Amino acid sequence: MTDAPPPGTAPDTAPSAGAPSRGAEIWLLVATFLVAVAGMVYELIAATLSSYLLGDSVRQFSLVIGVFLASMGFGAWLSRLVTDAVRGFVWAQIALGVVGGFMAPALYFAFAWSGAVELPLYGLLVLTGVLCGMEIPLIARVLKDIGAPEFRFENVLSVDYVGALVASVAFPLLIVPHLGLMSASLCFGILNLMVAGFSLWLFRARLSRGVGIVWAVALLASCAGLVQAERMVSVVEASLYEDDVLISQDSRYQHITLTRFRNRTRLYLDASIQFDSLDEYRYHETLVQPAMALAPRVDRVLILGGGDGMAAREVFRNPAVQAVTLVDLDAAVTDLFRSHPDLTLLNADALNDPRLTIVNRDAWQFVQEETHSYDVIVVDLPDPKSIALSMLYTQEFYAQLVERLSATGVMVVQAGSPLFARQGYWSVVHTLAATRSPAALGATLSVTPYHVYVPSFGDWGFALVTPRPRADRALGALPGGLRYLTQATWDAAQVFGPDESEVEAEINRLQSHALLGYYNAGWDAWFR
Repeated sequence: MTDAPPPGTAPDTAPSAGAPSRGAEIWLLVATFLVAVAGMVYELIAATLSSYLLGDSVRQFSLVIGVFLASMGFGAWLSRLVTDAVRGFVWAQIALGVVGGFMAPALYFAFAWSGAVELPLYGLLVLTGVLCGMEIPLIARVLKDIGAPEFRFENVLSVDYVGALVASVAFPLLIVPHLGLMSASLCFGILNLMVAGFSLWLFRARLSRGVGIVWAVALLASCAGLVQAERMVSVVEASLYEDDVLISQDSRYQHITLTRFRNRTRLYLDASIQFDSLDEYRYHETLVQPAMALAPRVDRVLILGGGDGMAAREVFRNPAVQAVTLVDLDAAVTDLFRSHPDLTLLNADALNDPRLTIVNRDAWQFVQEETHSYDVIVVDLPDPKSIALSMLYTQEFYAQLVERLSATGVMVVQAGSPLFARQGYWSVVHTLAATRSPAALGATLSVTPYHVYVPSFGDWGFALVTPRPRADRALGALPGGLRYLTQATWDAAQVFGPDESEVEAEINRLQSHALLGYYNAGWDAWFR
């Protein structure tokens, strides 16, 4: 005859009759690590997808992290309502395997077919967060239930935090480049299901056959989804892009998509168009050729960004160029545009020119450590839609960059649209104009704003920079083969209409990042 449990004892506090205590304890700590990795990956997938699909990465990452953590807290509170911790933990893992595993496919399909992603994003995020929040309290209760020797709750938390660290490091370095977001979501959903499956076997005496059937169905569905992941990506991108998708891949930094329609090629990074082969010459000729024509010497040229090689192609039109250094963060882009036969035709094989050196590094770090001076600097960086990119448009960055400009050198900066983000464009111009010039004590840079209409982008702006004011703005001899830029179009480019003319805008500094707000507000006003 056994003693009755004390009044008020929860059903899951009685020792388990099934699993051996030591083996179960080891497994539950391993499971804690695995579920922590999966949970962090889901959070990072949601944050990355929200910035890809909705833009404004600072706001999206902040909202995703805040909502996810709040949901975890709510899930931890809800775990007290679970009467059987083992059964609750297994069901939570099965649910996470489905909800978290199919998060990326669901968000991609929602965006492709409706364009509305906020509701499914935050709905799935809350549900995933609640389920993740239940995990640690339930594991801790199971450990106590099986009579784990020397059980300490802080040991569970320590393992959980280590798992989160591993996931955070692996996500940009290994998971996204090798799996992509769609497959990564499904893979880690399967990981949750495998945790559920092993727990089912270990605690089989306490779980019904129905749980096993649901687990098996979920695992089969997830494996089928993983096998079809590439096809799902193709289906989604066929809906997102009007042209045939030639290349779709994830690098450490961004999603790269290349499309083709007849002889028309377009490049998209994180779903934002970078060029259209039908009209890219208007952008790149206007970006590069005025600086090259106005510079007394063009022996050494520095290009920041421009991993597609189009700016380098324009630079090499001048036979006097002796050396070009191209700095682009993403090796996946430069490798693609130096090897793909269709793309080397577009950039005239500029990235394989022996005079060109490719440096795959962060532009800020490169400029900080570079010691050479350059006759022409072309700044063709992505738009300042995040803090990391806005840093490359700050007064502090420009002050370092012009130290690399020769005394008679010329620099040009792509500065965004004076129409779609008017204050953002003039913020870049004002920031450059307020930056100290190395030419004379107390002097600032001389800046010439100008713009061009590119059908793929709309009206686009640039800023031409010299250490000293130039009396003559007439272009020198232009190279042959240009399709757009002439002295007449250069003169017209310096004239702004009333809706694009100069407005008040703060200088972009590291401590303020005014440009980021201007950029997002401008584009949201036009396209949200």
